[in-house]
Amino acid sequence: MPPLLLSALALVPIAIVGLFLVGLRWPASRAMPLCYVAVAALALGVWRTPPAQVAAATINGLVITATILLIIFGAILLLETLRESGGLRAMRAGFEGISPDRRVQAIIVAWLFGSFIEGAAGFGTPAAVCVPLLAGLGFPAMAAVVVGMVIQSTPVSFGAVGTPILIGINKGLSGDAAVIAHSGAADPVAWSAYLASVGVKVATLHALAGTFIPLLLAALLTRFFGENRSFREGLAVWRFSLFAGLAMTLPYWLVARFLGPEFPTLAGSATGMFLVVFAAKRGWLVPKPEESWDFPDRGQWPAEWSGSLSLPHDDSSGPVIRPVKAWTPYLLVALLLVATRLPQWPIGTWLKAVSLDIPDLFGSGIAVSVQPLYLPSTVFLLVALFASWWHRVSGEGMKRAWARAGRTTLSASTALVFTVPMVQVFLNTGGGAAGYEKMPIALATGIAGLAGSGWPFVSPFVGGLGAFVAGSNTISNMMFSLFQFGVGQKIGADPDWIVALQAVGGAAGNTICVHNVVAAAATVGLLGREGLVIRRTLVVFVYYAALAGLLGLAIVWS
Repeated sequence: MPPLLLSALALVPIAIVGLFLVGLRWPASRAMPLCYVAVAALALGVWRTPPAQVAAATINGLVITATILLIIFGAILLLETLRESGGLRAMRAGFEGISPDRRVQAIIVAWLFGSFIEGAAGFGTPAAVCVPLLAGLGFPAMAAVVVGMVIQSTPVSFGAVGTPILIGINKGLSGDAAVIAHSGAADPVAWSAYLASVGVKVATLHALAGTFIPLLLAALLTRFFGENRSFREGLAVWRFSLFAGLAMTLPYWLVARFLGPEFPTLAGSATGMFLVVFAAKRGWLVPKPEESWDFPDRGQWPAEWSGSLSLPHDDSSGPVIRPVKAWTPYLLVALLLVATRLPQWPIGTWLKAVSLDIPDLFGSGIAVSVQPLYLPSTVFLLVALFASWWHRVSGEGMKRAWARAGRTTLSASTALVFTVPMVQVFLNTGGGAAGYEKMPIALATGIAGLAGSGWPFVSPFVGGLGAFVAGSNTISNMMFSLFQFGVGQKIGADPDWIVALQAVGGAAGNTICVHNVVAAAATVGLLGREGLVIRRTLVVFVYYAALAGLLGLAIVWS
């Protein structure tokens, strides 16, 4: 079959998502079953993938779905526990003490605290933490989801202590003769140095594009959720936004340059939080109180803004909790995630030792593996139980918290139970009787044939496409790094920069990833409006991939 036709067929599932979910605004619970059927039909009918392989990929997807649902449940349970204890009210008052301006609050919670959680855990955890937290602070559910998705760009490439580089690019490139010949990295020490050098290129591109993300976040917030629907109101905080951007991206780049790919996001976000909160408390660069921006009154909110997770903003009843005590559970979440993810500490290894594995499901070569104690959901559940004791939540209060968390999680299952298996089938279509490359590679091959020497511009979009489908920068890098390296050599460009562009695009693709949006929306009861969220975050992905692509063109052809 001609490569362009095969590429067009591989594009069909993505086109279905674009048409029905984003274009026609179907809920994911309706659009994704259709997408799964299309992928399975293509796998069996065109790629002639063995039915056992399709079945194994589907089951693996269901297992991954279960882990995502557990993360959603744990995140909501913690939030509901704090709601019952009065902790949410104290946290809201604490933020209003820093600044009553919602633009400032969004930047601190999402861009800085969310990036810190990304650096520690990755894999969608920042949205599970920040989205319900923002809703609890009085943000409309839709605004909370959009803000939570926008920041999943710059910090992602070094998320989960550098996993997208140290595992994604590493597994994607390692062992290939052309890569070894180019890099001269034939031994483990030299290979680690080579990965670190690619990481510096990734950090350079992210720092240039990511510094403007807080400003873009503020502009989107006021444009879509302000009374005046104005970009100008968001751009009015440009001084604070750029300061917050640089406070994170400058140390982020320095750590990547001098310490390697494990800690740029962790160190950058922690440094940024200290500097930005310190400045905001002293009124530096933030709007004056009379110039603070807020959402319209709740009575004026369109129905599409509100989710089924009701978190009253003006409730003043219930126990009074000191701000430090209120914040303790979320600080504990951050500390436990860091402690269990740092490779230098043995805690994560101990937790991973408890593993449920099927190494070769149905003889397909697909491995199913779950480390239940290592999942972020375990941290959420433990901290929720701690918070119920620490904040003295009554038994009746805990029953209400568990019931609300269970109902919200159950509502998310319909969409995810088709979305994630669809992704797994899409990724596992190689090795079929037709002899074609798996769908993502077939799709990228067709694009490469059209792009030619303009590939550096296209490269981030391909990385983003991988993350959009797979829901993971790590998986996108594993799929496409070697392909991107080969295209770079073929067109005479530095392949290391092409791989870096792949990684940056793969990070930006998380802003529009369907199952990340579904998971984030589920935490605030906003299911059914996933397409509307993607419409609003698509501009962030296009900005990020296009700017990275233009920088790539300038770098590799200069």
